[in-house]
Formats: sequence, C-alpha cells, structure tokens
Amino acid sequence: MTTENETRIAIVTGGSKGIGRAICLELARGGCYVVINYRSDRPGAEQTLAMVNEEGGRGEIYGFDVRDGEAAEKAVEDIGQRLGGVDILVNNAGIVADSLFMLMPREKWQAVIDTTLNGFYNLTRPVLEWMARRRKGAIVSISSVSSLVANRGQANYSAAKAGLNAASRAVAAEVARMGIRVNVVAPGLIETEMIQQAPKEQIKTMIPMARIGRPEEVATVVGFLCSDAASYVTGQIIPVNGGMC
Repeated sequence: MTTENETRIAIVTGGSKGIGRAICLELARGGCYVVINYRSDRPGAEQTLAMVNEEGGRGEIYGFDVRDGEAAEKAVEDIGQRLGGVDILVNNAGIVADSLFMLMPREKWQAVIDTTLNGFYNLTRPVLEWMARRRKGAIVSISSVSSLVANRGQANYSAAKAGLNAASRAVAAEVARMGIRVNVVAPGLIETEMIQQAPKEQIKTMIPMARIGRPEEVATVVGFLCSDAASYVTGQIIPVNGGMC
C-alpha cells in the first residue's frame, strides 16, 4: 500500500476490537500509519496498537465519538496537520440496538442512525477536503448483509447500513475524477462480540458455506480496496458473507 516509500495515513473508526482491529492490523501490514479511533474502549484500542507494534507497524490511538460532528472534524484536522494528510478512511464504527420495529423506542432508532450514518458524514466530509487537496485517497465503509436482505428486529440497523451503501455510491460518483475511491464492504455473520449471544449453529444453516466468517476475511478485502491494486474500483458494495446473498 505504499508508493515510492510514502507512508499512507489511515484512520479506522471503531478500531478497538473485532473487525476494526483486524482492519488496523491489515493496513499496518501494508505499510500504513494507522490512527486507531475508539469511543470508550481505550484499553481495547491500546491492545490493538500493541498488536500493530508487535508486527512492526506504526500507529496511534485517538479517542472521539463519531456521532459528535465537531469532535470528529477537529480530530481529522489535527491528524491531517500533524501527519501531513489523510490517505485512507475506514468507517467501521457501528452499534446494534435490535427490537421489533413496532416496539422500537426512538432512542434505539436514533442511536444506530447517529453512529453509522451520521458518523459516515462526520468523518468522510472533512477527510474528503484533505484528499481533494492531493487528488487521491481511498474510503471504505463497513456495511452489513442486513443492508441487502431482510432481518427481523433490525429495521434501524438495516436502514443505517443501506443508507451507508447509497451515500457511499453517490459520494464515489462525485469524487471519482479527483482520484478518490469510495467503496463499501458488507460482511455477513462474522465471529465478533456482536454475535456472541446468537444461536450460531442455527445461523450456520442459513449460510451456504456453513460457517461463520473471521474478521481477517473482511480485513483482507478492505486492505485490497485501500491499495493501489484496486485503483479502478469505486462505487462498489462488496459482500463478504459466505454466499448469503
């Protein structure tokens, strides 16, 4: 992921565990300096950084809430000024707050929308300013299979992730001529804390590959999309779901 010995600066939101951690490690292996964002799990972010360092990579942790537009903009400006720009953004931060729609309180709806969809706006808009100056960059957002197929109890999550898909494709069309690529990765069931209470054996019967995915299997696709090898790929939604759709 480096060109002419240039170190790329990558911001990964929600990098303290799970898919976010795997993405941080993948980008670090590719030569990126990784800014590991976290909201409240500082120990988890520190562990991610330690793992990056153990593999010979470099990075730092940076705490802010992606739902806070002012905090996100200040963070991007600080990172850009200190490190000389932003080359890669991975919008990974997200939450689940499942409930049947008819019983869903407004707070659950708003929390998921604010984190996933407003978080995309809060980070991507200021990052694009930095990328536009250099006329290059890669943005990858982590969506979900729930944005592509119906899943009971996840109207808020599905709406947020489907909005992320549509927004990413629109932005990709706007910035393509600036040399900026915008893509989406839509994981299926991945072995993370988010599914620890799920009926895994039952879930496996819904997956053609009959197994749950690993965070690293998502991270390698993200790494490809952030690399020069994907220089002609933009505006795409790439499922990583074992054949679920």
